[in-house]
Amino acid sequence: MFQRAIVRPPAKTFNQGLTTAQLGAPDFDLALVQHARYCEALQKCGLELIWLDPEESYPDSTFVEDVAVLTDQAAILTNPGAESRKGEVASMRPVLERFYQNICTIASPGTLDGGDICEAGQHFFIGISERTNPEGGRQLAEFLKSEGFTSSFIQVTGIPGILHLKSGIAYLGDNRLVLIDAFAGQSQFENYDIIRVDEAENYAANCVRVNDYVLLPNGYPILGQSLAHHGYRVLALDMSEYRKMDGGLSCLSLRF
Repeated sequence: MFQRAIVRPPAKTFNQGLTTAQLGAPDFDLALVQHARYCEALQKCGLELIWLDPEESYPDSTFVEDVAVLTDQAAILTNPGAESRKGEVASMRPVLERFYQNICTIASPGTLDGGDICEAGQHFFIGISERTNPEGGRQLAEFLKSEGFTSSFIQVTGIPGILHLKSGIAYLGDNRLVLIDAFAGQSQFENYDIIRVDEAENYAANCVRVNDYVLLPNGYPILGQSLAHHGYRVLALDMSEYRKMDGGLSCLSLRF
């Protein structure tokens, strides 16, 4: 059960952030509305929110998930793979120090984005992507091992339309994964109950289990119906402006 989430509203420079989506520039006012509704949904799920101020110098800083990986006992500050995002880590450290005594960091030449890390109970899937390199993954795996967790690497680079591992995978608890087809046949996932995502709804794979609910991007009825069939209570949220900037539901908070 999650108790808290760290969130940061988008800065006015949001439209200057990194993107490969080719969906046009985001509407800043609408992005603010969507972020507010996202935060309301987290509160409905029972979470206390820790609000951070927008960072105008870092257009992508609303995507707070990328700058830390959190376990029950420790926080790992990342070293983002995009040079323009490395400065986001500094302002996250004092926030995490309020809740964690054990904090470590990913050191260069290792790079790692939190969006490439999927926690599945006591096991962590670590995506190797354009943003997370093998050295960053190795450092994280070693730290997780010292904390009693297991981990495995998943190759993300080269999969069309997938920036981070969690662009195509979500862990729902109960030994169940949501997966896009590009991941579904891999041996690392063979012992899990799989909910496969229709190819036309790949963006919706980045859904988030938060206590008694699953947050799902709005407009993806096939996955929504599948989740409901499995007994999940779904909260659908409009993510149009964040999708334009390669962002998804999990990116907008650090939940712990």
